[in-house]
Amino acid sequence: MVLKDLPPESRPRERLLALGPAAVSDAELIALLLRTGFKGMSVLALAQQLLNSFGGIHGLLRAQPDDLKRIKGLGPAKRAEVTAVLEIARRAMAQELSKRPVLESPQKAKDFARMQLGGLGHEVFVLMCLDAQQQLLSWDELFQGTLTHTAVYPREVVKRALQMHAHGVVLVHNHPSGVAEPSKADEALTQRLKQALALVDVQVLDHLVVGQGDVVSMAERGLI
Repeated sequence: MVLKDLPPESRPRERLLALGPAAVSDAELIALLLRTGFKGMSVLALAQQLLNSFGGIHGLLRAQPDDLKRIKGLGPAKRAEVTAVLEIARRAMAQELSKRPVLESPQKAKDFARMQLGGLGHEVFVLMCLDAQQQLLSWDELFQGTLTHTAVYPREVVKRALQMHAHGVVLVHNHPSGVAEPSKADEALTQRLKQALALVDVQVLDHLVVGQGDVVSMAERGLI
C-alpha cells in the first residue's frame, strides 16, 4: 500500500499540510519519508517497524546506514534518504547547541542528550565543557561500559576539562534500562567529580541522566 491509496482524510501528507506536523504520528512522519512499503507490508507498518526496531525516534536518530540494512523493505535508496534526514537533524541540533548558552535553555541540553544517548544499549559517560559564557566547548564520550555499569575516572575528567579550558561542565550519562532516575552511585560519583574539579576551579553545573524517554537533571533535584 502506498500513501495515495489511503482515503483522503487518512493521508498523513494532507493532514500535515492542513493541520501542521503535530497532527501526524511518528510513524506517519516516517511513512511520508519512505512513501511505499513492500509486498505484504504497508508503508505505515514498515514505518512502525522501523521505529520499534530502534526504540522510537530518539533511538532512530543514532542509527547508522549499516544498522538500517537489517530492516526488510529498506533498499539502498530508502536507507540513503533516511540517513540523510537523520544526519540533518543531528547537525541542526549540534549547531544550535554550540551557538547558544547551554543553560539559557536547559531543555535544549536535555533534548540533545536524549538524542545522542537515548537509544544506546550500553552505558556512556559524557563530559560537556562550557566556557564562562556557558557556550558549549565540547561533547566528549569519555567512558563506555556495559548495560548496567561504566567505570569513570575523575583524573581523566579533570584532564579533559583543563584541556578545553572549561569554566564549567555538565556531566551526562545514560541508563539503558530506560529509567532516568539517578541512583545512589550516580549521586556519589557526582560528588567525587565535583570535589576533583573544584581543585582546578571548574564548576559542575549539572548531571543529566538519560533514560529511554526522559532526562533527569540532578541540579533541578538539588543533588549538585
